[in-house]
Amino acid sequence: MAKSPSSKAARPKLPRPTADSEAAGLAMPERRRRIRDLIQANAQGSVIELAQRFGVSAVTIRGDLAALEHQGAVVRTHGGALPRGDSDELPIDVKQTLHRAEKVRIAAAALELIHGGETIILDSGTTTAEIAKQIRTLKIPSINVITNAINIAVLLANAPHVNVIMPGGILRQKSWSLSGPQAEQGLSTLQADILFLGVDSLDPEIGLMTPYLLEAQLNAQMIRIARQIVAVTDSSKLSRRSLSVISPVDQVDLLITDNGADAKCIEAIRAKGVEVKLV
Repeated sequence: MAKSPSSKAARPKLPRPTADSEAAGLAMPERRRRIRDLIQANAQGSVIELAQRFGVSAVTIRGDLAALEHQGAVVRTHGGALPRGDSDELPIDVKQTLHRAEKVRIAAAALELIHGGETIILDSGTTTAEIAKQIRTLKIPSINVITNAINIAVLLANAPHVNVIMPGGILRQKSWSLSGPQAEQGLSTLQADILFLGVDSLDPEIGLMTPYLLEAQLNAQMIRIARQIVAVTDSSKLSRRSLSVISPVDQVDLLITDNGADAKCIEAIRAKGVEVKLV
């Protein structure tokens, strides 16, 4: 019996995508405005699709997305971007893919501060979760880790040199974090050597911020019980603003961020008396 043609052979060849004739050749500000509007309208945008639509290179589109992210209009993802308004509520498994390389470097720098016998606090967040991953490989005597993040507690649950302490509280499902009066009360009788605080926004003049009021209150309590305050965040969070202020910038002892940070912003943070480490 003769073989039927394979589905691969029968599949029609798709036409090669071409640039939108109206979008091609636009000046940079107008192109970026249209990119922002497209991402807002479609809830996402990929580098490849945007490059084809505007008739420019992928490198140019990545530059556009980086500029839009700095303005707070979008959040970068692997291969594209999402609207900023949606990014604060992205599930944590999506957030942890954002700025991945920077978070790994920041976490490695944070680990240099940790010594055996200490008690540290790891706030909820994807950068602090990366610190937890790297803590598992540390060859040091026992340490205590206080955390309000369920995912961080799970990461450290079977690490023989780590004692995990959780304060309880109200769960915010998309971030796997606990906060609220119970969590604040749970921290009130504890003390820590170092707090590693991941923040959603850091403005030199206003301070450390998060969109979530209960988490801001808990973070402020963490600051009160720690001897050293270390903010850990990638540079996309700098010069941004959110709803709830955690503390002024000058309450931070050290900021660890990536070397993509805006020089003027870093200068303003240092002027507040904060040590800054770029990685």
